[in-house]
Amino acid sequence: MCGILAVLGCSDDSQAKRVRVLELSRRLKHRGPDWSGLHQHGDCYLAHQRLAIVDPASGDQPLFNEDKSVIVTVNGEIFNHEQLRKQLPNHKFRTGSDCDVIAHLYEEYGEDFVDMLDGIFSFVLLDTRDNSFIVARDAIGVTSLYIGWGLDGSVWISSEMKGLNDDCEHFECFPPGHLYSSKERGFRRWYNPPWFSEAVPSAPYDPLVLRRTFEQAVIKRLMTDVPFGVLLSGGLDSSLVASVTSRYLANTKAAEQWGSKLHSFCVGLEGSPDLKAGKEVADYLGTVHHEFHFTVQDGIDAIEDVIYHIETYDVTTIRASTPMFLMSRKIKSLGVKMVISGEGSDEIFGGYLYFHKAPNKEEFHKETCRKIKALHQYDCLRANKSTFAWGLECRVPFLDKAFINVAMNIDPEYKMIKRDEGRIEKWILRRAFDDEEHPYLPKHILYRQKEQFSDGVGYSWIDGLKAHAAKHVTDKMMLNAGNIYPHNTPTTKEAYYYRMIFERFFPQNSARLTVPGGASVACSTAKAIEWDAAWSNNLDPSGRAALGVHISAYDNQKGVEIEKIIPMEAAPLGVAIQS
Repeated sequence: MCGILAVLGCSDDSQAKRVRVLELSRRLKHRGPDWSGLHQHGDCYLAHQRLAIVDPASGDQPLFNEDKSVIVTVNGEIFNHEQLRKQLPNHKFRTGSDCDVIAHLYEEYGEDFVDMLDGIFSFVLLDTRDNSFIVARDAIGVTSLYIGWGLDGSVWISSEMKGLNDDCEHFECFPPGHLYSSKERGFRRWYNPPWFSEAVPSAPYDPLVLRRTFEQAVIKRLMTDVPFGVLLSGGLDSSLVASVTSRYLANTKAAEQWGSKLHSFCVGLEGSPDLKAGKEVADYLGTVHHEFHFTVQDGIDAIEDVIYHIETYDVTTIRASTPMFLMSRKIKSLGVKMVISGEGSDEIFGGYLYFHKAPNKEEFHKETCRKIKALHQYDCLRANKSTFAWGLECRVPFLDKAFINVAMNIDPEYKMIKRDEGRIEKWILRRAFDDEEHPYLPKHILYRQKEQFSDGVGYSWIDGLKAHAAKHVTDKMMLNAGNIYPHNTPTTKEAYYYRMIFERFFPQNSARLTVPGGASVACSTAKAIEWDAAWSNNLDPSGRAALGVHISAYDNQKGVEIEKIIPMEAAPLGVAIQS
């Protein structure tokens, strides 16, 4: 993976312009500390900062076809590159890089090849034969990408906003699952799965199919030529990632190079829920476990760096990004360059606690669709930029295209949370891995209640952030918040504090428009707040805001009855379970 920057159709091909592009590219150096380069062809500049994961010796960019008429700069991992090479028998590849297939696929299939790629990617492809170009981003937006336009008619592409915000008249997030063609001067969506229309599916739940598809998603992400590990908070999602990885690691090329002992990593405040649960899972799986502690003050001291790197003022994202940012630095210091993580599961299966209030399966399914479509603005952005701030790559098997297709084709009735039947959130995922004969996880971990990352690292983390913001934002400042920040006006002192920092780094109007807004409770979309009238008076993104659901709901709501949910008696695996 890399940081990429492209300036296309620039009216200035002077040495001064080249120096400026190099200067801007260096703003992305944290993403790719292993190598850098700049290729200029006429009025087009393609720059990259490389983090070498596959073929570190010869995979430097840009990448070319045989006669160098097609030039590619790419940030990504193409997991099916070996199969794709076999489909291109008449092509000669210059490197062993997984991304080397992109230029050759374009030669063979034109602009319609993107859906053939199984992986995570953002790339710019320049065809020097007619000076046309295409830009594409992966299906869900696991990789970050921005597009901007200069007054001279140029098009700018950058992995991060800081690469183009000072030189573009307007810029915005490049939409996931889309392709931009210079010939059409616009976007078109290349990723068109059935669930995208939000039509309610009807396929029965088959736990074995769900399990096998996820296992395949994890296995393909073990493609690496460098040391790697797993992020392990002890929650369901990261624990399943760790369990499947440890189960299948021994027979991979990665194990041949780096050994079959899996390394796992966890971060938290002293005594936090995640540290305790993470260690328990690590002991159960036999991983080499690394536990990193931070204090509330450590996190507060890092806030400005975090906002600069993740490029948002969204409260939830900043809360969760800070511990991940601190942990990534520690992980990289150990020589690890890639980690596998559990993002995406809550969006696919309705794992956030507010889903307990979904009125019916139609609303449940539509909300999961909305959440997946917005991932690039929240959890994908956090996972990508918090890790890449230190040159660490993060892979997310729950967002595998094939796995999403299977999971989102299941009748959402099976995903509904039904307390009277003992069906906790993400019950169908838990059930798929509830194997009595060859257990993946201890039962109490498999059925542990959802903790948002910013909660699980220690509840005092969020409380400490609020207290710190209250010292820096006065009541008087809040009275004028709507005049100072008319777009996405901050409604809390914590949000105002983050916004001040963001605007200092990214003062352009285009920058503030890249950040989503709207009311939210426990990570819901604004639409889902309609599910419970009480939520409109308690708009906080923490999972503890799901009053009556979370077993550690806010202390000032002690009068609310809290139900503890136990797992339903397991039906035999291999049988489609009826509600």
